[in-house]
Amino acid sequence: MKKLSAYMKEHTLAYLLAVACLVAGVGLDMLSPQLTRRIIDDVIGRGDLPLLKYLLAGILGIGAGRFVFMYIKEYTFDIIGAKISASMRRDLFAHIQGLSADFFDRSSTGELMARVKEDIDRIWDGLTYVGMLLIEVAVHVTLVLICMYRLDWRLALIPTAAMVFCGALAVFLEQKLDTVYEAISQENAELNTVAEENLEGVRTVRSFARERFEMDKFLSHNRRYYELNVQQSRIFVKYHPIFSLITKVLPLIMLLAGGALVIRGEFSLGSLGAFVEYSMNIVWPMEMLGWLTNSFSSAVASNKKLRRIYQETATVREPENPVVLPKVRGGIRFEQVSFVRGDARILTDISFSLEPGQTLGIMGATGSGKSSLIHLLQRLYDCSQGRILLDGVDIRRLSLAQLRGSISVVMQDTFLFSDTISDNIRLGRQEATSPETVRQASRDAQASEFIDRLEEGYETVIGERGVGLSGGQKQRLSIARALAKKNPILVMDDSTSALDTETEQLIQQTLRELKGITKIIIAHRISAVRSADRILFLEGGRIAEAGTHEELLQKKGLYYETYMAQYGDFLAEKEV
Repeated sequence: MKKLSAYMKEHTLAYLLAVACLVAGVGLDMLSPQLTRRIIDDVIGRGDLPLLKYLLAGILGIGAGRFVFMYIKEYTFDIIGAKISASMRRDLFAHIQGLSADFFDRSSTGELMARVKEDIDRIWDGLTYVGMLLIEVAVHVTLVLICMYRLDWRLALIPTAAMVFCGALAVFLEQKLDTVYEAISQENAELNTVAEENLEGVRTVRSFARERFEMDKFLSHNRRYYELNVQQSRIFVKYHPIFSLITKVLPLIMLLAGGALVIRGEFSLGSLGAFVEYSMNIVWPMEMLGWLTNSFSSAVASNKKLRRIYQETATVREPENPVVLPKVRGGIRFEQVSFVRGDARILTDISFSLEPGQTLGIMGATGSGKSSLIHLLQRLYDCSQGRILLDGVDIRRLSLAQLRGSISVVMQDTFLFSDTISDNIRLGRQEATSPETVRQASRDAQASEFIDRLEEGYETVIGERGVGLSGGQKQRLSIARALAKKNPILVMDDSTSALDTETEQLIQQTLRELKGITKIIIAHRISAVRSADRILFLEGGRIAEAGTHEELLQKKGLYYETYMAQYGDFLAEKEV
């Protein structure tokens, strides 16, 4: 993880400018009590009226100077904070994008959204407004104490003791709040997850009449989030009045102690006025200390959350010196491949080969490991044993960009972005995919029929995840997206399940006519794989049967049983 200090070093000059303006502004503020002292002692006490206009002009100049310096300080801190937060959000998102699929298997979307948005915002706040005020408090208090000690060291001991006490109380408060902020941050992620899942699956929730259940589920997390925030407020409210009490009592004590020195003739009245003004100046840092500690604790807790994500490393990594194939032909070979994820064995001893341009059909019951074969081929995961070859090269030696960029996948779970139909089809190759290619791919996927009926055609913006389209329409767009890429390898992962029989047959005819493309078709329907050059039937993560359609029927095994389950009635009627 890139440390905060590294981000700050990138803006060293800007930080120096901001801090310099801050010091200049606070320094000017320290001059004001000195002018007050001169007005009381020299103008009022000694009657030096000509001096008054210069002192008043000085006060006016101090005000103007503070305005200029503080404006530059505020603006510079805000700009720096915005740039750093943008860089942090970019780097965090890039790191998350680079993590392997197993990380997303155990991480919720709501939690990651909380890290990218809320936690970065809290750190942004800590680097700008809160961080700026912390620096200003430190500079302000230091200069005030210096000025007080120059006037009278005895009186200066009183605010010094008050500041030490407030500082110790602030550290104690930060420790108390740290644990609470950790819990608040975690519960915020849980709340985001529940809300995101319910908004995304609102149709499913309503279909199963689960509104009351999901509402109670959301309210339980919302109640916990509320309770944690109340706990934070109780801690803060418990100790914050102490800061307020000290700030109210301190000027009174200074006035009484200084007044005693004036009565004894050891202190001038003007100096007492300056001292009281300084004591009022030191009040606001003490009042802010509790609130600043509260906000700073929140930023620290958020930074800890980010560090945990940065501690995650990709299990699937780019090779140091990747092999770059001059041209991917599409030859695929699995050699005794096994795959274990967590404690579950998904695949065991899978071996097969596929020549460029051939078609492989894969069948099997749900959970038999069909989709896992594709995940391994794409290197979303690495196999636990054995190896996978692409054109004779172990895919772990190939660059991820070339490997994944050579495979067009139509997934079982269709995902469409909230964008135009055209841009969804051109996904991954926006610039290289011509409008004619988009239209041809749509015709091949039998999608052009419903697209042309839309008022804006290919420029129609579809909803998030394809909301507004039927399951079959989404599948056809997903198939069109894969066909438009024209990659040497095409994978269809049960991607025609939502299509009617006629449309499915038309798409299968299109797939059969594709030449020079290696095709892997995962399906539950015999009709989708019967014309494949080779068919695998998986059971329990193993290859139970392998062969052509005719060979598997002759074996009278699992494939035959599936065939009879799907076509038995039709064959019986035909015989009659």
